[in-house]
Amino acid sequence: VALLLTHLLLSPRFNWSELTPLGLWGRTLGLQTENSQFLLEGMPFRIFGGSMHYFRVPREYWEDRMLKMKACGLNTLTTYVPWNLHEKERGKFDFSKNLDLRAFLSLAAKNGLWVILRPGPYICSEWDLGGLPSWLLQDPEMQLRTTYKGFTEAVDSYFDRLMRVVVPFQYKKGGPIIAVQVENEYGSYAKDPNYMTYVKMALLSRGIVELLMTSDNKNGLSFGLVEGGEYQPKMVMEYWTGWFDNWGGPHYVFDADEMVNTVASILKTGASINLYMFHGGTNFGFMNGALEADEYKSDVTSYDYDAVLTEAGDYTSKFFKLRQLFSMVIGKDKPRGQNTAPTTLFHHGIPLPLPPMIESKASYGAILLHQYISLWDVLPTLLQPIKSELPVNMENLPLNDSMGQPYGYVLYETVIFGGGQLHTQDHVRDRAQVFVNTMYVGELDYNTMELSIPEGQGFRQLRILVENRGRVNYGLTLNEQRKGLIGDVFLNKTPLRNFKIYSLEMKPAFMKRLRVSGWSTVPDYFVGPAFFRGRLWIEHQPQDTFLKLQGWEKGVVFVNGQNLGRYWKIGPQETLYLPGPWLRRGGNEIVIFEERTAGRIIQSVDIPYLGRTQYVD
Repeated sequence: VALLLTHLLLSPRFNWSELTPLGLWGRTLGLQTENSQFLLEGMPFRIFGGSMHYFRVPREYWEDRMLKMKACGLNTLTTYVPWNLHEKERGKFDFSKNLDLRAFLSLAAKNGLWVILRPGPYICSEWDLGGLPSWLLQDPEMQLRTTYKGFTEAVDSYFDRLMRVVVPFQYKKGGPIIAVQVENEYGSYAKDPNYMTYVKMALLSRGIVELLMTSDNKNGLSFGLVEGGEYQPKMVMEYWTGWFDNWGGPHYVFDADEMVNTVASILKTGASINLYMFHGGTNFGFMNGALEADEYKSDVTSYDYDAVLTEAGDYTSKFFKLRQLFSMVIGKDKPRGQNTAPTTLFHHGIPLPLPPMIESKASYGAILLHQYISLWDVLPTLLQPIKSELPVNMENLPLNDSMGQPYGYVLYETVIFGGGQLHTQDHVRDRAQVFVNTMYVGELDYNTMELSIPEGQGFRQLRILVENRGRVNYGLTLNEQRKGLIGDVFLNKTPLRNFKIYSLEMKPAFMKRLRVSGWSTVPDYFVGPAFFRGRLWIEHQPQDTFLKLQGWEKGVVFVNGQNLGRYWKIGPQETLYLPGPWLRRGGNEIVIFEERTAGRIIQSVDIPYLGRTQYVD
């Protein structure tokens, strides 16, 4: 009790009275299992959970989404923790602003939600490299998700820092975390029989005292178990409310009635459930993952997921159908033969809270992109090249501020004499535009590995602009996710040499320098790669909106320095979500990096369009 009171005094933001029924003030037993059911402080308990990832949602909207979760009838929030954001550079940790995990956990507690934390180190989640930082791949011998020394040393260092944040928020210390997941879906990877035990001990030795869980599909359960663990068939850890989209594919949609009927059938068995996703959010920036089965497919920017709440936090029919279902379960779901609180531990005789009001969306109309600067004009003024005889992959570029580039584009430049056949030997990751001087020649990727370079007089510059479209986040090829040029490229069977290599990650510092560069009025004829700039003027309080890029081909959008993510005319996604908190009254700067064909305007609309729908059975 003394420890709890001390913690409460040191944590004035917490409103534990909303979180903790009187019968749970002891906080000694925590979440346990007994005969395939959960107990919380010795009382029967069912997890009605929903997934929401703080790193995919603007911080200003965290509490709104949590209140909507409560209004739907859920009692538990689950979230992953993205290592690659918290430790972007080796040894430099960030738990600030939108990565403030302390603030996120505090809000969950304030709003009466338990938390199941999924700290990885690998999280999958359709996130670049499954949340593992790309600098791990600087080691040519790296074996991710194994007990390889180079990997475990990095995990140990990360967990040392992460657990300083997490441990005080555990249930037994007065916090909302009732369970912690050990790694993620390891049964589908299973390259090292000692690995799961290592991760388990890494958590326990750093102060994790709550129930440990794993999550696997039915085929991977036997490989994903931790030594000493047992099956818990009464919990569906990821009930998929929808699905994610890939560039060039359809927008996947799950039928709401079918989904809710399946949830109802799960609840009838007495099982606990976690909805993945309750609120998907957005893969802002360059953080989307990819799949590589028969072919490489990168994920779109939106992580709407056809979830219970939309990408912008609006209600769907799934929300109201689930709310009705959970409201019927809550209050009836009591320990057999007892008159104590229902096993949800929250809504004893109290109706669900009213759903919060939805914020209106804005349509700001057409925005003229009236200025531009070619990439070729940016090179000599804003970018310092790296000189190398051989091509260097993105992760191993010797940059000034850190070793390696994690995301974005890399430009490889060399001198050639004459023309001929350019062949990549499948060393482009993932997509390249090829130029002779500034003349566009063609594209190279996994399917197109050869181009004809036109003949010409004298020495000319051959330029290869390579985009990292997102690292694979699931499967057995994680160790092969180095990007850029990962090996030699040949002209007439001779490997190219003596490169100037330009890093184009487009970090905030670069975008700030770009702001004061030599912009020109957009000419009558123009083509990328180039940066285009315009201004959105807002008279009143900014609201969420969506940017429609009809007439543009492929690139990235920045608003007031914030990277909204990628667009691509092949779809399915046709609008980018622009959160209101990232806008301001008055002028808002919009910068677009367009790889090829640029439009003159973009449209700010109040309705998203995520593409042609395909219903999933």
